[in-house]
Amino acid sequence: MIVFINDRPIRLVGPKAAAKLTNPVLANHPAFIDYDQIVDARLEALKQDALHGHLLILNATPATISKLLALLQKADVNQLLSVTLGCLDKEICEDAIKKPFKVIKAAGGVVFKGDKMLLMFRRGVWDLPKGKLDDGESSRQGAAREVKEETGVKVSVSERICTTWHTYNLNGNRILKRTKWYRMKLIDDSRMAPQAEEDIEKVAWFDRRETKLAMTNSFSSIRYVLDEVAKQFIS
Repeated sequence: MIVFINDRPIRLVGPKAAAKLTNPVLANHPAFIDYDQIVDARLEALKQDALHGHLLILNATPATISKLLALLQKADVNQLLSVTLGCLDKEICEDAIKKPFKVIKAAGGVVFKGDKMLLMFRRGVWDLPKGKLDDGESSRQGAAREVKEETGVKVSVSERICTTWHTYNLNGNRILKRTKWYRMKLIDDSRMAPQAEEDIEKVAWFDRRETKLAMTNSFSSIRYVLDEVAKQFIS
């Protein structure tokens, strides 16, 4: 599970995966992260000064999750790049990280037109179409509906890409939005237009180079989705 809190990725892994993260034999593997800080929750308390660079927390429990969430809420995290939680019990830790939030279910899509992808510009950043599910609506149905409403583009839904979780505040409530993402094929873009009432200023088809540039002005969760697309369907 990966949760984006304050646009910072918080990844939860189980004990076996956590053991690999500090294995020196794997240090030359391309996916290996050289962590700036490693905290063992059994031996030391998590403190604010650990929140910088790439942070690995080993032997995490629900109490560790509560402490981390409290620090993220009040501390300056401008220097924090990511947190990986090596959980003693991954399922229990996942429940603990969801507990303080109201969970909202949403869906969205990455739409392809040949080798180009559909992006939209909203509230100063480039984004992907997505939105909250209606009552009784499946994720696939909601994803297609949201794409059409926000961009005017009609699509067919194909493979699921990934699921993201990200937090925000709304009317004093702490929200955790779960979004299921799908790869989509274009059916018709003859009525393509931004949904102004949702603060969408423009929609556009971008090639890979243009998408990469646009992602320098986007959210970490959106960059994560497009990284997953590249790994699964392009590379």
